[in-house]
Amino acid sequence: MTRMTLDTIKLTRRQALAAGSGAALALAVQGFIPDAAWASPTDAKEMLTNLTGGALLKKGRVHVTLPRITDKGPFTRITVAVDSPMTDGDFVKAVHLVAERNTVPEVASFFFTPMNGKAEITTRIRLKKTQIIVAVAEMSDDTIYIGKGRTKVSRGGGGCG
Repeated sequence: MTRMTLDTIKLTRRQALAAGSGAALALAVQGFIPDAAWASPTDAKEMLTNLTGGALLKKGRVHVTLPRITDKGPFTRITVAVDSPMTDGDFVKAVHLVAERNTVPEVASFFFTPMNGKAEITTRIRLKKTQIIVAVAEMSDDTIYIGKGRTKVSRGGGGCG
């Protein structure tokens, strides 16, 4: 039996690229692409359930501000404000953002203490297409409030997730 060494393997650059592309295609066909690449709205609902532990979601206190229409999906400005006195007895512990039509629905999580003074976030997020963004606020007394905002992405949403 002859032992193969690197000296005996002679591949051109084109052959190496073709072999690498073929291997990548084979992995994709066999289902080795991460599950997150195939996320769906049901994944977003499951994620919300996991974040909240299946608790009852109350409406109010969470205000989500988005532009009605944006042509810059990857740079969509969002503001989330939660009505809370931010005292030791009543404050926002965390705010989670979920975009159900993005490839990966979990957008961001922000954590607070009474020292923050107010529970308000302004940031830019990536949106793949027109959708509703859900903001979930966990309060210090373990109640959970939900707020929603909708924006239409007219173009430029490619490459999100």
